[in-house]
Amino acid sequence: MRVIKKLNNNFAICVDNEGETCIAYGKGIGFPKTPYDITDPTVIDRRFYDVDQRYLALFNELPEKVLHFTVKLVDIARNELDYELNPNVVLTLADHINFCIQRAKQHIYVQMPLIYEVEQQYPQEGKLGRYALKQIERRFTIQLNQNEASGIALHFVNARYNAKTKCDVVTQWQQRYDDILEDTVSIVEDEIGIVINRSSFNFARYSSHLMYLLQRLGTGNLLDSNISEMYRSLGTEYPKITRCVELISEYFHTKWNLTLSEEEKLYLLLHINRICTREGL
Repeated sequence: MRVIKKLNNNFAICVDNEGETCIAYGKGIGFPKTPYDITDPTVIDRRFYDVDQRYLALFNELPEKVLHFTVKLVDIARNELDYELNPNVVLTLADHINFCIQRAKQHIYVQMPLIYEVEQQYPQEGKLGRYALKQIERRFTIQLNQNEASGIALHFVNARYNAKTKCDVVTQWQQRYDDILEDTVSIVEDEIGIVINRSSFNFARYSSHLMYLLQRLGTGNLLDSNISEMYRSLGTEYPKITRCVELISEYFHTKWNLTLSEEEKLYLLLHINRICTREGL
């Protein structure tokens, strides 16, 4: 295996013996000057294929302890779940877990769906969410709200992957995805008066969230907890972003005859706000 680019001390972009590009994990493989050849295959603990290039910046942003924890958690999930997981799940879930830890340290509480409600519809994922929550508290010495388990559980639900076609499920909505992504981003650009960097990581976060939203629309499993008060509160704090979300909601209703719940609108608000904050709003 040939290491062609360092991501951090223990992760690197490599080309395997079949000529396939992958992300490899092994202790210290990022230390030597690249490119170089790895002659001892036992130094590679894991390989990750088909990872979206837009997520690579996370290897430098995320604490390695969080990355290592998430790698092991995803390994367990792959053994427990009866479907394939999206290749990006390690990075997106690690980002979610890190954000969860940081919120707890700052005593910021974001209301999540009740874990027992999630377990009723997604028992396997709910079980993994509860397990992950206990392990996070133990490994990172932190106290979390128990409903944070539902956010992790839903992350696995959203990461369902069709291995045969190498695409996310609900193909009818996926075919519409590119147009809907561009339509919704254009709404934000027109309303706020900015040009969004489509190669940024926060745009990748938003595009992933939109894909998962379309999956939920395709299956009729929209998030719908009683969080209208939180949405109104954030709407007062971020009136311009809320206006964008309401226009996007109107777009879904008018063009696709679909109604977004206030919980779905809340998550759109959070993701759009991150994009606009990074763009200098």
